[in-house]
Formats: sequence, structure tokens, C-alpha cells
Amino acid sequence: MSQRLVRVRFAPSPTGPLHMGGVRTALYNYLFAKQHGGTFVLRVEDTDQTRFVKGAEEYIINALKWCGIAPDEGQGFGGDFGPYRQSERKPLYRQFADQLVESGHAYYAFDTAEDLERVRDLAKKAGTANWQYNHVTRGSMKNSLSMPKAEVDKKIANGDPYVIRIKLPRNEEVKLNDLVRGWVSVNTNNMDDKVLFKSDGMPTYHLANIVDDYHMKISHVIRGEEWLPSAPLHVLLYRYLGWEDAMPQFAHLPLLLKPDGNGKLSKRDGDRLGFPVFPLEWHNSENGEVFSGYRENGYFPEAFVNMLAFLGWNPGTEQELFALDELIEAFRLERVNKAGARYDHDKTRWFNQQYLRAKSNEDLAPLLKAAAQEEGLKADEPYCAQVAGLMKERAFFVKDMLSEGRYLFEKPKDFDEKTLRKKWNAEARGHVSNLKTIFENLDSFTASALEAAFKEYLQQQEVGFGKVGPGFRLAVTGKGMGPSMFEICALLGKEETLNRLETALAELPQ
Repeated sequence: MSQRLVRVRFAPSPTGPLHMGGVRTALYNYLFAKQHGGTFVLRVEDTDQTRFVKGAEEYIINALKWCGIAPDEGQGFGGDFGPYRQSERKPLYRQFADQLVESGHAYYAFDTAEDLERVRDLAKKAGTANWQYNHVTRGSMKNSLSMPKAEVDKKIANGDPYVIRIKLPRNEEVKLNDLVRGWVSVNTNNMDDKVLFKSDGMPTYHLANIVDDYHMKISHVIRGEEWLPSAPLHVLLYRYLGWEDAMPQFAHLPLLLKPDGNGKLSKRDGDRLGFPVFPLEWHNSENGEVFSGYRENGYFPEAFVNMLAFLGWNPGTEQELFALDELIEAFRLERVNKAGARYDHDKTRWFNQQYLRAKSNEDLAPLLKAAAQEEGLKADEPYCAQVAGLMKERAFFVKDMLSEGRYLFEKPKDFDEKTLRKKWNAEARGHVSNLKTIFENLDSFTASALEAAFKEYLQQQEVGFGKVGPGFRLAVTGKGMGPSMFEICALLGKEETLNRLETALAELPQ
């Protein structure tokens, strides 16, 4: 580990909602920073103004806050290295593009979009599918390397549009030691002269992120695998700008893969397979598009974060449930996998189930009360806490406790057809009628008293639970299965339980 002060950055583009893959990148940056007593920075990379989406920046900030991984510094959080929005740093970049031109590491290119399209078409017809602007082809293009200086100066003076491209050397091996992948080596013959500065006066990602990382003193760049092919270019830029000693260490994270088949997990996969791929619900004000979010689907942020941590990393132990402070302690970039991580929605639900079970009934009570109120059902928090105690072992989400235990908030409006068909008959009706009489005469209506009376009745009648229990449950709850009936009746209270037994005897088939 370098002795430099650890400063990492998460640098999304505000081109839409934050995909869960982006959240994972932010999480790994956060964990690494906190583990080393460093700083986690949020920088908004909005150099591509044509793809800017209104509301995306606010969404990114809110998503990080909901996940509990808010930045220490950056856009929306303040700090000493701002501004943290690249569009507001525009004056900074031009000088470094000019510096690269002056040092012979970059050049002006005046080719129009039509020029480039024509050359690509000609190359394709000649059998070259992937034409590149590089050391082989640049001599035949319209640029300051192929044109007389006087002509170049005239074009610039006339205000002709141009871009600035990096001038890559021929046949040079560029190496970097990636903290996830080990040594990576790429020959410049396989690279092209990327645009560093666009004709609209904005830098491309390649130049802007290098300049910003340098000026923000970023020590480690932890980002997605899709940027690995660009890393050698970035290494060269640090070298050509004279910043090689300040170059951060790189770590490129594996892709998140779709659960069925090959390829990167996309928002369309979520739509197709019925699970969210965004932390929060997204409403696109420009086209009305709406995508579901983990928050709105009832996931706890800590369960979502725990799941994400395991998509590409493992602690080397059997432990799967980690609080955020435990993740900070256990996380190591060296244990991040090189191979893509396949998303498993069932496992994601399991994580939420574990966190729900671990929460106290009192913590779940206000959440359950709010869910009940949304459905027009009324209950106070102490009552909801008791419902949570009964229902949480069978639930994945708070809403499950309500949907499966709705009978604890209102009388059942319908009855389980299978149980009604198989278990409700004249014998079951007789047992329910007898239980009603027994329960009416109980002085104590506790779960233990109800259970004792029920068992005594079974002994007296010399029948098994299967002859009495299903009909009893059906009459009170309308369900064929669920938690302890004695706990349910004690919670409902004597009057409500007897009322339901009487109603069932009157309304269920003879």
C-alpha cells in the first residue's frame, strides 16, 4: 500500500439513474476509503452535455445517501477541491490540451464527421471492419501532422472546428499493475489516437478525468471493467503531462452479469425478469419512463448493500451477513474477482429476509403500521410490534407481513379454497362449535391458556390435531397455514376471536 493519503472518487455521468453496478463501484470506493482512514469523493462527470438527463445528479446523491455510503466530499457535499461538477471546471482543461500539443504528444484534427464516416465506409469495403485513427492512418487525414503549419494556423485563425487528439507512439508496450487484475500490458499498435478535447470546447472523459484526479489528489482509481481498455491511454497521459509520480493506482472491477445467460446486467433485464436494477425508483421527466427501485420494492438499504458487496468480492470465510462497519473491516481489493459476477435475485431476497428477521419487533412496528395505513387499515405501533413478532419469520419484506397476516387487521373476506374443500366438513364444523363454547368459558385468554384448553379438548375427543386445527384456523383467519393459532387468538382478543368463530359457523358451507 502506498503511503499517500487515500483519496478515492466515484465519478458517474448524469445521463440517467444510477445502475446497481454503479452503486457497487461507489460502495467499493467507500469501503476502501473508510478502511484506510481516507476520503470518498463524489465527482459528476458531465462533459457529454448531449446525454445530460434532468434530475439524474440529484438521483445519484439521494441513492448514495439511502445506501448509507454518502461521500465525505464532492458535489452536494462540499470540500476544498471543487468545483466537483466537470462542466464547472471547463477553464481548467484547455491549458493541458494545449500543453500536450506543444510538447508533441497531441495534435489538432480538422476532420469532419462526414470525413470520418467516409473513411470508415471505404475501409469496411476494403475488408477492414474496425478502422482506427492512429499512427498508420493519421498521415492521410486532415490534421496538424499532415498539413503545413501555415494552413493549420489559418484554419485555427478562421475558427474552423477541430478536435485535439493524443499522438500515440508506434509499437510501445504500456504496462500498469492493476490491484484486481495484476499486470496489464497493451501495445500502442492496438490503440487509437483518442480525442482529448472536443470541438465544443469540452474535454473528453480521457483528459478530464486525468486532470481532475491529479488536481483532486486521487490516490486510487477504483472503477468498472469497461474502463480497462482505456487505462493504458491514461497511463500515457500521466506520463506526457509530467505527473507520473502522482499517478493513482488502478483497480478495475468485474462486470455485473445478467442472471440468465451471458452479458452485462441491464435495466431491460430487470424489466424482463421482474426485479429492480436501480436503488431508487426513477421517473424520467423528459419521456415519462419509470423504472422500479429496491427501496420502493421494500428492501432495506443495509440488505441491498450487503448483497452488492458480494457481487464480485468475498471475505474468504463462510460469513455472509455483514453490517457496514464489518464490511469496512473485511473488504480487500485483492479479494475482488476478475471474472464477472452473476446477479441472483433469489439470493437478494434472502439477504432482505435475514435483515428483516434480525430487526426487533419494535423497529418493524412503524414500518408495518405505515404499510397498513396505506391499505386503509388502522393499528397502533404496540399492536404492530406483536404482529411483527408473529409474522416476520415467514416474511421477506414488511409488506409480506401485512399480506400474509391481513387477518390480524381485519376479518377475513374470503377463505382458502383448498382448505375449505379438503378440511371443512360437518365434523370440522362440530369441533369449531365446541371450541367456541370452551373459549367462551376461559377466564384467561392467553396463548398458553388457549393451547392448554385446545389440547385438553383433543384428548377428550380422542382426535388428532389434523381433525380440528385446519378448520379452527380457517374459521379465524381464512388461511390454510400460518403462525401459532393460540398466539393469533390471544393477539386478536377474546371478543374478536369468538365473533369470527360465530361468523364462520354461520357463513361457511354446511
